Amino acid sequence: MRYVLGIDIGSTNTAAAVARRNGATWTRPEPVGLSADSPLVPSVLYLSEDGSLRVGEPPTDDGSRTTRDFVRRIGDDVPLLLGGEACAPQTLAAELAGWVVDRVHALEGAPAEAIVLSHPAAWRPYRRDLLRRALTDLGLRHVTLLPRTVTVAESHAARGFAGTTAAVYALGGNSFEAALVRRTPRGTYEGFGTPQGLDPIGGADFDEALATHVRTVLARELAATARRGTQAALRGLRAECDRVKRELTVDLTADVVLSLPGGPARIPVTRAQFEDMIRPTVQATVDLLLRTVHGAGLTPTQLDAVLLAGGSARIPLVTELVGAALPVPVEVQPDSQLTAATGAAMAACQVVSPRRPAPVPGPAPVREQAGVTGPPRSSLPVPRRPHHDVPVPADPPPRPPVRILPLDLPKASRLALTRSRGREG
Repeated sequence: MRYVLGIDIGSTNTAAAVARRNGATWTRPEPVGLSADSPLVPSVLYLSEDGSLRVGEPPTDDGSRTTRDFVRRIGDDVPLLLGGEACAPQTLAAELAGWVVDRVHALEGAPAEAIVLSHPAAWRPYRRDLLRRALTDLGLRHVTLLPRTVTVAESHAARGFAGTTAAVYALGGNSFEAALVRRTPRGTYEGFGTPQGLDPIGGADFDEALATHVRTVLARELAATARRGTQAALRGLRAECDRVKRELTVDLTADVVLSLPGGPARIPVTRAQFEDMIRPTVQATVDLLLRTVHGAGLTPTQLDAVLLAGGSARIPLVTELVGAALPVPVEVQPDSQLTAATGAAMAACQVVSPRRPAPVPGPAPVREQAGVTGPPRSSLPVPRRPHHDVPVPADPPPRPPVRILPLDLPKASRLALTRSRGREG
């Protein structure tokens, strides 16, 4: 079946979604299983022992053969080192995108009709051009790049959001973005104003705050443990704190469980305790969101909603503080980590099947019949008042059509490292 593909390479995880052709329309985007038991795959690349580049966390590594959070580095003059060799971050991002395209191609049995890849909202043309050229070098010549906050709005629109103007609050693992979007005459979304961000800040900070609390509680036991035993006990602490963080989004209490040399330790944490730990960080993101709104010359009441996205967006404190600062509806999807990817797939549908702009009513026909009475009418059409007095730009040109070539990707390296990329996650 014919399909389009949306990809979101986040700071910690990568997600993808497909929408399939259903006659003249498209099905609702569905997430793609990028790993064995999850629709997400870590945004991590590593060089295996055989020299191939692979996706995901390595089984064992000293750190020199692994790279992560490379999208944030696109545009830096200093390359990243991977296995002792220099590599441009945009090449790494393109490699990960190419791996996703390959995997979806294998699952679907055919190439996508269109591919949309999200990127940070604050990127200027220079960074977009770097990534576009890197994608082209890998044979991915017809990928549409869209700001992540725009794809977030497209995803919420697909689930029923019908507003014209919204603020987007995207809180990832190591990044936060705040931006404004508005609906165009074609029914798509575009950004306006100046996007803002806090980098690095995100869910990883919440995990570390909880880990610090656990280390404080267990300080006496850890001090009495041999150094080797302490390191082994704490090796999985961050992952355990991430699990508890997610559990506390739905439950009022959860236990952090660690295997210490003297036996298992169970540290109960309440949601209230956890929220006290992270409140200053969350408040900083909300303050930046407010400055983004005011910087565009708007007040919060002129928004139709605040649209949330990102793995930490479902934390109840986030909705509470955002709602207190911006008295408009706050919307978050059940799996907020997939919001940007599903929105990218929706945008890919529009690349293949562009929407026509809504017709603008013109002057009423001249009534020439005799005997018709009524007040005289102007010879010019009456302009429609923009929603909330937010200026609506001129109708943008349609997104360019995408010509899809067969993804006949070479087995030889497409990396500057002149090595092959493994196709296993």
